[in-house]
Amino acid sequence: MQQHRLPILASFFALYVIWGSTYFAIRIGVQSWPPLMMAGVRFLLAGALLYAWLKWRGQANPGWREVRGAAVLGLLMPAIGNGLVTMAETHVSSGVAALVVATVPLFTTLFACFMGHKTRPVEWVALGLGFGGIAILNMGSNLSASPLGAALLIAACVGWALGSALGKKLPQPKGLMSSAVMMLTGGAELLLGSVLCGEHLSAMPTTAGWMALLYLVVFGSIIGYSAYLYLLSHVSPSAATSYAYVNPVIAVLLGMGLLNEHVGVHEWAGMAVIISAVGLLALRR
Repeated sequence: MQQHRLPILASFFALYVIWGSTYFAIRIGVQSWPPLMMAGVRFLLAGALLYAWLKWRGQANPGWREVRGAAVLGLLMPAIGNGLVTMAETHVSSGVAALVVATVPLFTTLFACFMGHKTRPVEWVALGLGFGGIAILNMGSNLSASPLGAALLIAACVGWALGSALGKKLPQPKGLMSSAVMMLTGGAELLLGSVLCGEHLSAMPTTAGWMALLYLVVFGSIIGYSAYLYLLSHVSPSAATSYAYVNPVIAVLLGMGLLNEHVGVHEWAGMAVIISAVGLLALRR
């Protein structure tokens, strides 16, 4: 732990601050891009850049067994986890999207329980409290006005949490090559989904749309995903998903301050309940 202290702290900073701002960037981006297309281009480009850099440094290609493992995570996390969030932000505000995604540690704990992890009583209390927070969010105007957006966000949380729980069980390439392969496969799957859904550009994206995509590629994907996978391999899944404490606050503040998004009583109450539930998961015996 002493040897990895600085990288671990830097990775937590990347997840807490950078990923909190990606909801704002996605909201800006989907005003110019079809959602699945934008997410697919984001991950395919980020994965290709990271892979090219790793090959330039002389890293060997992974075996097919490792590629298959990373491809499964690519489907669950970038494709389902992030792709559905991107789709949802065409229906709901960026702040509310972040509030729902804050429940990922709860779903991760639930999947860990199914995989044999002994669940403590406090974790069951946290699960009940967190899902109660989701119910409160659904009473607010943002999610109640868009059942589709709510369903997409819940499905995204399930995909991301399952990928987090499987992260230490599936064979993967070593180091950052895991991030590269995961994003390449996830990006390709998202672009396939975009084609199947009939998405197309009705006009060239605006400057803001291109800047949002660039931010998501460099910071949200290359830096953020690499930091997340690094934490999954060095700390517990509950600690790795603790970014859920901070991301909703940053996303809500950015949405209110820069996008004039409305956050009502139900949203504030839901955030308080969900963050309290996630906080319970961090309690030790």
